[in-house]
Amino acid sequence: MLVYPKKYYLSILAFTLIAFHGLAQTTRPDTSLSEIAPIEIKAHFNSQAMLDLTSSARVVSKRLLESQNTNTILSAVNSTTGVRMEERSPGSYRLALRGSMIRSPFGVRNTKIYLDEIPFTDASGNTYLNIIDPVGINHIQIIKGPDGSLYGPNTGGVLRIIPNGLTSQRSNEKSLLLSAGSYGLFQQQLNIEQQVNEKYSFAFSQAFTRSDGYRTQSGVNKKFFQTAHQWNYNEKGQLKFLGLYADLGYETPGGLTEAQFLADPTQARPAGGPFPSAVDQKAAIYNKTTIGGITHSYQFNDYLRHVISVFGSYTDFKNSFVTNYETRSEKNLGARTYFSYENMEMENFQWEMQLGAEGQKGWYDIKNYENNFGNKGDLNYDDHLENFQHFYFYRLKAKIAQRFIAEGSIGLNVNNIDFEQQALNASAMKGSKDFKNSWMPRLGLSYLILPEFAMRASISKGYSTPTISEVRSSDNQINQNLNPEDGVNYEAGFRYETKNRRFIADLAAYQFNMKNGIIRQLNEDGAEFFTNAGEITQKGIEASVLTQIIRPDQNLVVRSLIFSSNLTFQDYKFKNYKVDDKDYSGNSVTSIPKWIWVNTLALELPKKFEINIFHNHTSSIPLNDANSFYAKKYHLVQAKLAWTTGFMNKYQLQLFAGVDNLLNEKYSLGNDINAMGNRFYNAAAERNFYGGIKIMM
Repeated sequence: MLVYPKKYYLSILAFTLIAFHGLAQTTRPDTSLSEIAPIEIKAHFNSQAMLDLTSSARVVSKRLLESQNTNTILSAVNSTTGVRMEERSPGSYRLALRGSMIRSPFGVRNTKIYLDEIPFTDASGNTYLNIIDPVGINHIQIIKGPDGSLYGPNTGGVLRIIPNGLTSQRSNEKSLLLSAGSYGLFQQQLNIEQQVNEKYSFAFSQAFTRSDGYRTQSGVNKKFFQTAHQWNYNEKGQLKFLGLYADLGYETPGGLTEAQFLADPTQARPAGGPFPSAVDQKAAIYNKTTIGGITHSYQFNDYLRHVISVFGSYTDFKNSFVTNYETRSEKNLGARTYFSYENMEMENFQWEMQLGAEGQKGWYDIKNYENNFGNKGDLNYDDHLENFQHFYFYRLKAKIAQRFIAEGSIGLNVNNIDFEQQALNASAMKGSKDFKNSWMPRLGLSYLILPEFAMRASISKGYSTPTISEVRSSDNQINQNLNPEDGVNYEAGFRYETKNRRFIADLAAYQFNMKNGIIRQLNEDGAEFFTNAGEITQKGIEASVLTQIIRPDQNLVVRSLIFSSNLTFQDYKFKNYKVDDKDYSGNSVTSIPKWIWVNTLALELPKKFEINIFHNHTSSIPLNDANSFYAKKYHLVQAKLAWTTGFMNKYQLQLFAGVDNLLNEKYSLGNDINAMGNRFYNAAAERNFYGGIKIMM
């Protein structure tokens, strides 16, 4: 198991208590709908009212992130229509925005993710989302649908994770959380945000999480540190710094067949044929990642602003897999810069434009060894790859008569991979893979029919190049025949908000015609490789409502009641897809459930009690391209009860308890797609509990 000495836990506790002692007081705000659904979002460079958006977007607020178990963002993110986050085992996450997970055995691909102004997605298009801890997040901004014109290669959308300390609002908030739960769960979180003076503020977030896991060989240990600093050195200039370090280790129990899943879902992948078991091979992943970046912003005058970010990352990655032992050393450097010109002087005609560029260079050293029961054996492959990805963008937006908004943007993407491969008893092979330069346009329109009701429409091109892990996947071959997936997305929708924001409704319909969709396959040795799947038609409808049924009222038994319902319909089909002599054209796209229905309920009761309930219904999911195996539909219910009180005239104390999988469903939250031997199933935990204490000041 992944364990640390007891003295480590004691040192963590001592450190957090010392850091927490003597800090200034803050109060906990009352619940309002704007806490859960902010009025504005910083989409496309500047803050915009949600009613003004030409794209489908949502803000996942801090309050929503804290409404369930605080060691994961999964429930909060999954309450967004068109978004699905999976957990194959503790610490192993996948994320899809309006897209397929068949590219992602783990991790995130075809979606671009930022940490404020700094790209979290590396030069190759891969994102280690699992290293982030919720304690360091202020909120998450989600823009759905491809937007390669401004953010580079993606076919699903864009996430902007806003870390603590990098928002426009300054605060003096401090908190310490300790919790424990089923299957050996222990969690500790510390967060400090301090406004030092009028010009300088900082934030420091730290967390430790460990668990034995529900299944055999599914333990996890994660250490997380993050710091952010803002310095407004004069009235026009601002410097921001973000630093992050994560040390994540999690065991990988492997997929089970349906018979194994039904007989004993807690077991790890057993030995079979020539392959040893996951336990024998000590299957696990170890990821140590450091990320740092500086952002400078300067407002030259009332109209012109310049922003530049310089950033870098280093990852030490080890994967003790059943069939081999892989090590990766990954280094990335990059910059993002743009000029923004805004003219808001005339009430009936306001406009803005941005011109900029972003580029990243990545160096990847990958070695594969024999796996001798969790130890490196003989070296089989020693590869070096370099990825240079850069794009250039321009955007123009106009707002006419405070009702009509039109924006157009275009980007030019350039991407190439150089490689040198050395295999055992074979001569070295050198080469390069140049992807064709791609223009990525987008046009969006929005019209405010009534002060509370807006309609929108957009057309955009999606484009996503293969990542390093797809060009050079676990079959240890350089796949020079793999091409980018691309296509055109058509979308229309509306948004309605009452003046008092007690009721919000959003509806979107889209069709994304994808060409060369990238599909994950397995060879006869169980190693993965990727191929292009011809054409895929992705049709979807997303509908959500959010309402404050009872506004805050101290005279009622239920002081406040907020309800949301979020429905996603995804009709994704292979239009033209053949593998060897097998024709899958017309089949449902692997890994995509047709229906997802998520409901949340937030109640405030007397004496500062609050209850948060989460319900997720997911329909059956095709597990292979032939659609011959399906994961069954399920209803997942989670609930959390919290009580907050003041003490010592200085602190706020919160006691909380929660339950996950209240209905005790037998389901798999993250399936292995097109798995060899039909080992599709990664069992999620049965009904389990957690509880803890949080001190705020």
